[in-house]
Amino acid sequence: MDIDLATLAFLAGSSANDAILRRLHEIGHDGVRVSHGYVIQHLIENAPTVSELGELLGVTQQAASKQLAELERLGYVVREPDRVDSRIRRASLTKRGRKLVEDSRRIRRELDVHGDDAVKRALIRLLDATGGTERVLRRQVPPVG
Repeated sequence: MDIDLATLAFLAGSSANDAILRRLHEIGHDGVRVSHGYVIQHLIENAPTVSELGELLGVTQQAASKQLAELERLGYVVREPDRVDSRIRRASLTKRGRKLVEDSRRIRRELDVHGDDAVKRALIRLLDATGGTERVLRRQVPPVG
């Protein structure tokens, strides 16, 4: 296959995400989508407001609110009053949301056993060369599209 590294990385990553999503659906995480991962990454260690989440994602407050509403309906997120100012509502992961994170990480680790250290190093070098490493480390990878 004669494909450049950037295209191959994108295609392999997309295929891996599809496989992970299928597996998550099989084990009971129905309704979850790849785009939800961009939201969930900001709820693992923090409990942002809708406007803070929109800013982190680089989307409007309305778009962030829509994503949170979907995740609430699925039982992965809850919005609760702020501890200091009860007029402010903060989003956080539920027990089911934390289980989704655990299951996703486990499935990703299972895929890693099929990986090659040289390939992983090449992808890290590509990420470094394109300026993406810092965004990944800060959990500021924008949604695809």
